[in-house]
Amino acid sequence: MNILELDHINKSYGSHKANKDISFNVEKGAVFGLLGPNGAGKSTLIRIITNIIAADSGTIRIDGQAFKEAHNQIIGYMPEERGLYKKMMVGEHLVYLGRLKGLSKADATKKVKDWLERLQIADWWGKKIEDLSKGMQQKVQFIATTLHDPLLLILDEPFSGLDPVNSNLIKDEIFELRRKGASIIFSTHRMEQVEEICEEIVLINNGQNILQGKVKEIRQRFKENKYQVLYNGTHAPTQLPGYEIVVEKEGTLVLKALEGQSPNQLLRTLLDQGLEIHHFNEILPSINEIFIRQVQIP
Repeated sequence: MNILELDHINKSYGSHKANKDISFNVEKGAVFGLLGPNGAGKSTLIRIITNIIAADSGTIRIDGQAFKEAHNQIIGYMPEERGLYKKMMVGEHLVYLGRLKGLSKADATKKVKDWLERLQIADWWGKKIEDLSKGMQQKVQFIATTLHDPLLLILDEPFSGLDPVNSNLIKDEIFELRRKGASIIFSTHRMEQVEEICEEIVLINNGQNILQGKVKEIRQRFKENKYQVLYNGTHAPTQLPGYEIVVEKEGTLVLKALEGQSPNQLLRTLLDQGLEIHHFNEILPSINEIFIRQVQIP
């Protein structure tokens, strides 16, 4: 079952086509990566999903239904830009935003206090937004996005400005929200975070969907049959028919298998040559490498 379905979405600004016939689905309970270089059309697509702007054509379904105004109440959107009123106090600001999402004052107040406690910032209630650092404001904005328990969360660069400790804190909360039933669209330029957090991705370039699938399956799809071998001693293999040596230095080999060769054959050949192996693994391309390769295709 899908929480979000996009079917042939198109959007133009004058002669510029920001989104060109984009289609993809986000499964319920997934952490889904929305990726693309600057100017690819991601922001336009997010604004369409959140009903900030309308598509020129195409359809959107939320939880199996055609998009309608009421769906805004089950979506939480955290933009990359700060969307906070700088002169307001943290507590009153979050309560205000919670009430805009349909919470009573009592419920909003309780939820805000609970979230401030969970993110280890309970003493921020009376601080002005403008007195907070960029990272501290990011934590406040994360609370504002999740306060009304949305079924679909859209997080645009959620770790921006956060140190490693607070990044881990937010990451843990993202996984906890998923465990409780939320679906999350995660947009970022940090590809190492994509591999760590996302199960599936879509890659948009020049307004078009150019790649989609499970992260593990995509890395397998783009593999180059390369293997790393770490071995003890200085004895290097003398002959490796069917394999190209990519890197050779004391204790380390990186090999590329030619057509028809298997990792089992390679391992057997190395052992037959008396190599004392203590580590052997297939090298899969990172999402970052795949990203660069795909967006640079002419």
